[in-house]
This record gives sequence, C-alpha cells and structure tokens, in this order.
Amino acid sequence: MRSRATPAITTEVRILIVSPAWVGDAVMAQPLFKRLRERHDNLVLDVLSPGWCAPLFSRMREVDSVLANPFAHGELKIGRRYRLGSELRERHYDQAIVLPNSLKSALVPFFAAIPLRTGYIGEMRKGLLNDARVLQKSRYPLMVERFALLAEKKNSPLRRPLQYPSLSSSDEQRSAILEKLGLSTKKPVAVFCPGAEYGPAKRWPAEYFAKLSRMLAGRFDIWLIGGQKDHATGEQIRLASDDACINLCGKSALDEAVDLVSCAAFVVSNDSGLMHVAAALEKPMIAIYGSSSPGFTPPLSDRAKIAKLDLPCSPCFERNCPLGHFDCMMKLTPEAVFEKIPELQA
Repeated sequence: MRSRATPAITTEVRILIVSPAWVGDAVMAQPLFKRLRERHDNLVLDVLSPGWCAPLFSRMREVDSVLANPFAHGELKIGRRYRLGSELRERHYDQAIVLPNSLKSALVPFFAAIPLRTGYIGEMRKGLLNDARVLQKSRYPLMVERFALLAEKKNSPLRRPLQYPSLSSSDEQRSAILEKLGLSTKKPVAVFCPGAEYGPAKRWPAEYFAKLSRMLAGRFDIWLIGGQKDHATGEQIRLASDDACINLCGKSALDEAVDLVSCAAFVVSNDSGLMHVAAALEKPMIAIYGSSSPGFTPPLSDRAKIAKLDLPCSPCFERNCPLGHFDCMMKLTPEAVFEKIPELQA
C-alpha cells in the first residue's frame, strides 16, 4: 500500500513594521511590504503607526493590522514605551523592522523582546537592534530603496526591479466621500495639492496655483486637497482664482483624501505626501520640485512628470529658502507647468 504523503506545514511568520511619521515615507514603505510578502508565504504583517498615517496603511493590501503608536514627535516617555512593548510580547513577533532612524523608534521592539530587530545604525541605537545595517547611501540613493533593502537578509543585494506602491480605493469609498462633500465627477477633475508639511521651500506659490486654475477653468473641475494646515493656503488660491477651484483642504481624513485623489484625471502636486499618494494611485501627474530632489524621493509612477529648474542653488533641502529669493519656485511659471499637463497634449 502506498503511504499518503504528509502535507507540508508552513510556519507562520509574524513581522512588525515601525512606521515612519511622514505620509510620503509611509507610501514609500509599501515596496518593502510587497517584498516581504514575496519572501514569506504565510506572513502576518502588522504596522505600528502614528495616528495620522494609520488610515493610509489600511489602504495597503499587504498589511494585516495597524497598531497605534501613541507617541508624539520627540516624546520619549520611556515608561509608556516599555508598557507598549510588554503588551506586544503577546503577539509573538519573529522580527521587527524599524524604519525611522531614531533611538526612540527602536525602544518598543526591544521592550517587546522581538528576537530579530532590523534597522539602520543611527542615533546610538546599535544595542537596541541586533540586525543593525550600515546604510550605503551612494549605492542606494532613493529612500524607497533603503526601505525595501531591509526586506532582504543582511548583506544581500536589493531585489530589482522594485514594485511600486499601490493604494486601494473602491467605488463605495469614492461614492461616500463625494456624497459627504457634495461633489460630482460629471466633468473631468483636476486635483491640486498645494501643501508640503516639511516647509515653505517645497511649496509652489499660491498665486501660481491660482493662475493655473484660471487657465484650466471650464475644462475641468479643480479640487484643492490637503490637510487642515493647508486650508488657509487653499482659500488664498480659491479667492485669487476667482472661484475657479474648490477648496477641500482640511475637509477629509487621509483615507478619504486617497478616495478624492482617485477621482482625478490628473494631479498637480508639490513634493508632498499626497504626491506619493497620487503616484500610488497611478494618476497622471505633474510633481513640482524646488528645494527637494526627485533623485531622493521621486514619485514612484511611470505616469509622473517632473517640473523643476536646475538652478545652482537647488536642491538645498532647507525648510525655507536660505538665500531669500525662492528662485527655484518663483521662476517655475504656471505656463511651464501647464505645458506638461498630459491631458492637454492630445
């Protein structure tokens, strides 16, 4: 009699990701998640995330659970971090991958006694990570590469090509936010993202967004999307555009903003978190760069075009223009951006 083969038992692998605090960085972490799914057939992938980024991870199919990271930027609160780590011990993680470079971000996985704790050496935290990596900046200039490399075993090369981020938005989710805000998509929608959390040097002037709105008025409904901090800028743009656009800044949660951007025929955005959201939704887009560089944080999409000036002083990576003239943005005219809009080239 032939013996029946015993089916193979696949051991569950449980990994905790300590998330970055910036929305754009959170999007750029998704190729890491995709690669982990490739490497582990029976993966449970959880993300420890600040509240403002958590809705974004809920739109990533690779993520099983999003856990609340309750600490504000700069807070140590070592006692609370110890208690959180103790609570996470019950989840029996096999590995933690720590994406921020701070000492504080490595404390919870250490207190959780996670056996393999992976991340880059930085801020005197080598003792907290037992899989500490040396970052080769020249070999891996892109942030998304640096994140994705942590999916590999130590000293292994990056698996290429990288998979792009891909956020989900269903018809039901889009319908819900459109009804909530009284919006329609009967006319093609142009989405403008005028904010950039890092600082003013990354923001194209409000009057330029307003002029571009006037140039597109009649052909598109123009929505301004951003956070509550961008609302005043949105009002400035709306008024200067003679109401050619609708100011939606601050009127949606982050996951709802994903749904709004998913309605766009095209997007014009500063180098911001929403720029990366638009790229992950595969929207045709114009990404505007001034003080920052697409050589470090490009939109991860084949449908993105870059608008920037190659000035001697740019990129400076400063929050405010250190020279006071802001030429990298002031000399990038609305007409130059208008010419790049793909829907107008047909």
